Amino acid sequence: MTNYAGQHIFFVDDEPSVRNVVARTLISLGSDICCFADAENCLEQLRCQRCDLLITDVKMPGMDGIELLTEAKRIAPWLPVLVITGYGDVPMAVRALKAGALDFIEKPLNRKSFLMAVETALKRNALPDRLLGKALTEMELKVLRLILDGKSNKDIGQLLHRSMRTIEVHRNRMMRKLGVSNTVSLVRRAVALGLADSPTDKIQPKSI
Repeated sequence: MTNYAGQHIFFVDDEPSVRNVVARTLISLGSDICCFADAENCLEQLRCQRCDLLITDVKMPGMDGIELLTEAKRIAPWLPVLVITGYGDVPMAVRALKAGALDFIEKPLNRKSFLMAVETALKRNALPDRLLGKALTEMELKVLRLILDGKSNKDIGQLLHRSMRTIEVHRNRMMRKLGVSNTVSLVRRAVALGLADSPTDKIQPKSI
């Protein structure tokens, strides 16, 4: 079995006993495991922590697994998601796949097949860009907020007392971390992450 040290897996299920069993099973992969009792807490952490694979049960109080899948894809479109469904629940499985799930796993969980599905997902999620999913630096956040304010690279450079080339470098790294390639996608991702609501720093242009 391949060791997946450094990989971060989020697992969501409202049953404590299931979380405990699955956590012990996944630890055998060498990955870091974060377990959540509900979708809301998972989404909160997804906005600020790295996640290489999300595994969620479907039937949970409050936000269910399909809704979690949909919201997670808005935050991190590249994130592979495995959905756990009840045996023979074909319509639910179809919904999960249409919503963007990589695959679905039937209950009751079989340890061997479960681990195989997880390993397949982790292998497929080998990040082509080492920056993808990493946290934004303070400067990158400033650049992002000024972009959301409609500022050009030249304007941002003047406001932050940096050259336009330096701003272009920060902008490129920021977009790589967020997995976007254009300004429209950047705005959508910022909204999904809750960054569009953050107050713009009171930055004054450098006196001439």
